[in-house]
Amino acid sequence: MKKEYDFTNAEQGKFYRPIEELDIPIYLDTEVKEFFLKNLQNKDKKFSLNKLINSLIKQDIEISQKLVLLGHDNSL
Repeated sequence: MKKEYDFTNAEQGKFYRPIEELDIPIYLDTEVKEFFLKNLQNKDKKFSLNKLINSLIKQDIEISQKLVLLGHDNSL
């Protein structure tokens, strides 16, 4: 490392991205990933693994919200 760096031409916030825009990696257990990949191979490939998992999670959220409205406990 240099003892000093010249920041006279630096631009503050040049590489800043709000946390809302960051993609968060999610790691699936091997058997879960293999199950979904196997099912994707049997289909017409219109879904990627990301789209499939997101679709399932959105469905789960919908079900959870409906259960809350009905007064059922949906805690994990």
